[in-house]
Amino acid sequence: MIDLRTLEAFYFVAQTGGFNRAAEKLHTTQPAVSARIAQLEQDLKVRLFDRNKHGSHLTAKGRDLLRYVEQMIALRVELVSAIAGDSSLHGNLHLGVSDTIVHTWLPELLKRLSVEYPGITLEIDVDASAGLAEALLNNTIDVALMMGPVTAGHVTNVHLCSYSLDFIVRSDFPALGAGASLRKLAEYPIITFARHTRPHSELKELFRKAGATGVRLFANASLSSIIRMTLDGLGIAAIPKEVAIEHLQSGHLRLLNHEETLPVLPFTASFIPRPDMPLSGVVAKLAQEVANDGAVGSKRPSR
Repeated sequence: MIDLRTLEAFYFVAQTGGFNRAAEKLHTTQPAVSARIAQLEQDLKVRLFDRNKHGSHLTAKGRDLLRYVEQMIALRVELVSAIAGDSSLHGNLHLGVSDTIVHTWLPELLKRLSVEYPGITLEIDVDASAGLAEALLNNTIDVALMMGPVTAGHVTNVHLCSYSLDFIVRSDFPALGAGASLRKLAEYPIITFARHTRPHSELKELFRKAGATGVRLFANASLSSIIRMTLDGLGIAAIPKEVAIEHLQSGHLRLLNHEETLPVLPFTASFIPRPDMPLSGVVAKLAQEVANDGAVGSKRPSR
């Protein structure tokens, strides 16, 4: 008789495209997974995978079996949820998070998850949004809280919040008038997100359109480092005010008056729906609630 563990091994090989990756997901060894698949093929008297140097790919019969296995896994998840409630959900979830969210409401999300879903164990990676999108599509993370959305058709994107960029300076930065132009601001170093990110490219284009030649964009992948450089008076930070709220409220930093409308950065909880991973949708929904609460509760410091 075919047992559920064997079908799970088949499912994860199909999902990840390889026996080694499936073994990692199942916390077992590659030979153990291979043995289960070999026994399954023997029991069903069909070949389920075509194997080559690029990975393992489902045969026609394998695709037929996958539809049934997905239904079985989804039914098991539904059964547990219906009988024991969502709070009984347990398992490991690999969460990817952008630096902006780390500096705003991630701590509150982690508190809520710990209280409402104590059976969930989190592994957290912090990376730029481009890296998170790639990791999500490669199945190395389960949910990405990132500057989104991810445009692949099989990805679900849940809108979380939007933060606009602001120009932020040290409290004793020279006064530039009621509304400084980008040409005036370009006289100083602009400290912002890393190269090849959306805010960096949009800022560069904004200064170009304003005719501000020779602007010095200091690219930095760490928001903590950007804030530190701004506190040290090394330039003008172009980051969301929300990530520096404590320094703004303390008076060590201040918002700079300017005449331009700066780019708005949308953030999403992006995940690939899978019957074996109901936690992805749960975390995305809770992240949306926490992000909305944070947006409602935040106060904008005066310029």
